[in-house]
This record gives sequence, C-alpha cells and structure tokens, in this order.
Amino acid sequence: MEAVKLRLVSTGLLFSLMLILNGGCAKDGDVTTVRFWVMGAEGEVVEQLIPIFEEEYPHIRVRIQKIPWTAAHEKLLTAYASNSTPDICQLGNTWIPEFEMLNALEALDSRVDESTIIDADDFFEGVWQTNIIDDRLYGIPWYVDTRVLFYRKDIFEKAGFSKPPETWQELYELSQNIKSLAGDTERYAILLPTNEWTPPVIFGLQAGSNLLRDSGTFGDFSSEEFREAFGYYAQYFYEGLAPVGVTQVTNIYQGITEGFFTMYITGPWNVGEFRRRLPGHMQDKWATAPLPGPDENYPGVSIAGGASLVVFNESDKKDEAWKLIEFFSRPEIQLKFNQLSGNLPPRLSTWEISDLKDDPHIRAFYQQLDHVVPLPQVPEWEQIAMKIQQYAEIVSMRRMTVAEALAALDDEVDRILDKRRWILSRSD
Repeated sequence: MEAVKLRLVSTGLLFSLMLILNGGCAKDGDVTTVRFWVMGAEGEVVEQLIPIFEEEYPHIRVRIQKIPWTAAHEKLLTAYASNSTPDICQLGNTWIPEFEMLNALEALDSRVDESTIIDADDFFEGVWQTNIIDDRLYGIPWYVDTRVLFYRKDIFEKAGFSKPPETWQELYELSQNIKSLAGDTERYAILLPTNEWTPPVIFGLQAGSNLLRDSGTFGDFSSEEFREAFGYYAQYFYEGLAPVGVTQVTNIYQGITEGFFTMYITGPWNVGEFRRRLPGHMQDKWATAPLPGPDENYPGVSIAGGASLVVFNESDKKDEAWKLIEFFSRPEIQLKFNQLSGNLPPRLSTWEISDLKDDPHIRAFYQQLDHVVPLPQVPEWEQIAMKIQQYAEIVSMRRMTVAEALAALDDEVDRILDKRRWILSRSD
C-alpha cells in the first residue's frame, strides 16, 4: 500500500513538473500553434526571441518557417493560390500592395485602435504610410531601412569640404573637386551603380516627382520633375564623376578604401559591413550623413524601406497572430531585435531607450528616417523599378538621351500597368 501511495505522489509531482515546464497548460488541446513565415537572416534572430513570447503566452506555440528572400515571393503566391498561407508573415514593404490587391491581407486598423501597445504616432510617419492603401492599414512596420550618404571624411577635407553636402549643387561642386584631386588617375567622386534603381528614384522623389500618375496607372517619368532629376543624375556619368557600369567596381569596400570613389548612397546593412571589411586604418576615415536635396531644405527625402508584419485573411488564428505582432512591436523587444540583427527599429520610443542615436554611423539614419516617403503603392512596382534601372544604365552609356530614355520608360511602364488600368476600370 505504501508503495502505491509513493507511486501516486511521484506521479503527481511529475505531472506538476510537466505543467510548469509547459507554462501551465494541462492539455495539448489548450495550445494554439501559429505559423510564422520569416525571410532571410531574420529567421535565425526570431528563433532566439520566440521563447520569451511563449513564456508569456503559454497557450500559444509559434512554428517558424524560414524562407530565403530569393524564393519568398513565389512561395507566398503559391501558398495564396492553394489557400495555405501562414497566419503571420514578414513582407517587404513593396510587396504589400500586391497582396492587398489579392485580398490576402487582414486590415489592422481596428486592432491598432484597440491596442495598448501599438501607437501609430510612435512610428516614423513615412514608414507607417508604406502600409496604408486606400486609407486602410495592412501591416505593422517591423524594421526599417532607408538610404544615406557613406563617404570618406579625409578626402572631403582635401576637397575643401569640412562637412557633408546639403544641396545638389554642393554635392556636384564637391564631386568636381574630388575629381580634380585625382588628376589623370582613374578615380571618381561617387559610386552610382547602374544595377541599382534607388539613386535615380531618390533624386526623382527629391525633385517632387510622384513617379506615376493618375492613381498609379501611368508612368510619369517624362514629367518636368523627374526629367530634371534624371538629368542631374546623368551628368555624373557624362562628366566622369561616377564610373559607368558595374564592371569597374568589383568590391565596394576595396574601392572606397583605395579611393577609387569617395561617396556611396546605401543602406544600414553596410554599417556593419564597413566596420568588418574596411581595414583598421580606415575606421576613423569614413562617416555617414543624410542625403542632400535639390534646395536648402536639408536633408532631402529618401525612400522608406524595410519589412512589416502582416496577418493573412485565411488565418483562423488572427487573435494569436496579432499578439505576436504586438510582442515584436514593443520597444524593448525591438531593441533586442536590433541588437541581434542590426536592423533599425521603426518606433521612436525604441530609439529613445537605446544608444543608437549616439552611434556616429547610425545617427544619420535616424535623421533621414524623419524625411522618407513611400514608393508608389502598386503591385507592379518591382517590375517598374527594373525598367528604371535598365534605362539608367542606357543613359549612363550615352546610348539614349535623357528625353529619349524617359519617353521609352513611360511607354514600357504604361504597358506594365495596362492590367491595372483594366482592373480599375471594371471596378468603377
């Protein structure tokens, strides 16, 4: 009899221990599993933070699926077509219009209104706007990026500039001075890779171009604003201030170290790369600054990039998915995410509780993020961006004039947007 009692006591203790280890859930049926698709390196980081969430919400388990960025778009479309989308997902900001058009995403306005954690006014406004389509909110910014100017401080000083340029004219004059320093040596002022669409688009946005017109149904690249910006961009190639093509620069870190070029417009991921890949003697010679603009209003605007968290309409676990979004939106969790990944937080309060603004290489991004604007919110944007890139290269090689290239670009963009016009005409 004593042996039976001992077994019962032991069994009871074991059961109690199992309850503790499982966060107090007595039955498997009490646990809800949320499927979370994460792209790129963020998947490894998320795995380190999920135990904190599951400890706080013992009735929710998060099943992470890590997807390479190269396969993510096709996999999401396949999942949508087969009604097998995840509950929550990371989406690049430029992908949100496409999945909204497919009616795949849950609108989050009412959830934000009721949330005690997420406050729209605490996010960088330009980044928040990337998630709003037709006055409805479809995503919550998870991390942000934008583009700023990376440059060699020592070469700036030799070129007669004690601080970064604040206007297009100053950038141009600085570039001329840097080119003069090089003499007959094959060196350039700025790297504007023609396999990147961002520089000409940024110049266009700074000049006041909307890039598209008539509610995003036609290209607007021949407009006065974009034509002025594209001409400004082109003169850097015409005057030998930027190298033509990408074959001349095989390694940007070696290029800036050797002074092959002095400036480069790029994003926050390169802060870590510059710190790792530039030699020790270069670490006090490079800096970052917000982008110059066409006039005295400094800084000029840059693009609002990054990724957001969305909930899919097909999910039957929307409440649990929303709890996970709220968790990743907390300033203290965003700070942990930044420390693990290097990605920049979208909330102002997260910057306040961190030392990010004190980092001399990160400070420029904080300043720039107050001056960012969304890209056109159309599903076809990535196709359009590739066309901009194509014509930027053509112009840099003088195979077309600026006017010819922009007229051809508008024609191609109009064809890309033909289906969009047809869909919108049917919905009127």
